[in-house]
Amino acid sequence: MSDSPLSLASALHGPVLRWYAANARTLPWRDPSAGAWAVMVSEFMLQQTPVARVLPAYEVWMERWPKPADLAGEAPGEAVRAWDRLGYPRRALRLHAAARAIVEQHGGEVPDDHAALLALPGVGTYTAAAIASFAFGQRHAVVDTNVRRVFARALTGTAQPSISPTAADQRLAVSALPDDEPTAARWAVATMELGALVCTARTPRCAECPIRSQCAWVLAGSPQYSGPPRKGQTYEGTDRQARGRLLAVLRAAAGAVAKADLDACWPDQLQRERALDGLVADGLVDPLPRNRYALPA
Repeated sequence: MSDSPLSLASALHGPVLRWYAANARTLPWRDPSAGAWAVMVSEFMLQQTPVARVLPAYEVWMERWPKPADLAGEAPGEAVRAWDRLGYPRRALRLHAAARAIVEQHGGEVPDDHAALLALPGVGTYTAAAIASFAFGQRHAVVDTNVRRVFARALTGTAQPSISPTAADQRLAVSALPDDEPTAARWAVATMELGALVCTARTPRCAECPIRSQCAWVLAGSPQYSGPPRKGQTYEGTDRQARGRLLAVLRAAAGAVAKADLDACWPDQLQRERALDGLVADGLVDPLPRNRYALPA
């Protein structure tokens, strides 16, 4: 194909944005009245967790803590409790810490400045760009796995992106941004939605894709992935599962839990102790006198 990835990108803007306007999912954090805090909560929850699992937890969370100050006023353990089964519960602690920083440093309002967002606890490059773009309509490259896959196929002709994000991925996404800020913000969410609904990892629905006639991968004959093996994550029997069981016992308790009750929830003693030590080290569990444990106060 004679066109470079950079020259091709501008030709994709119109078709992708029109497709998004007609096919975008209706999600509560996308409502124009939702506000920046709603976007921020959704972005923390959606990291490594699908939308279907996030929606119920998000609704409960936003009803209980509609503003950063509402969450900041509670103990961090309540954030861990409300996180329930979303997984990767350190995200709950980081969101709680970010809420406190927003109250202490920004008058209780999520800042619209990208650098200020990036300085919040738990907010990295992706999350800062996502909040700035989706909540405030700014021009930033928002690069998640879905976006990386769309660009890998459409712009570089490869079946899958690299296993881990690279600087080249970021440069490609930046180069593909429309110049106009509001259009760039819509493009960011539209490419993400295209990757989630159409340009999926295992069974892409190319017949329904608005850019199939311009996609470098389709035009090359949809060559098979030939890179390093992409191993799926296991959960059953892992330390992650053991940690989840221990946290489930603590979340269900009104107060402190005796060590014996934690011991009863996972049979492998060495793995259980390792998981408990990890939870304590991560700040997700507080060790208390008389061999008891609780969510962080």
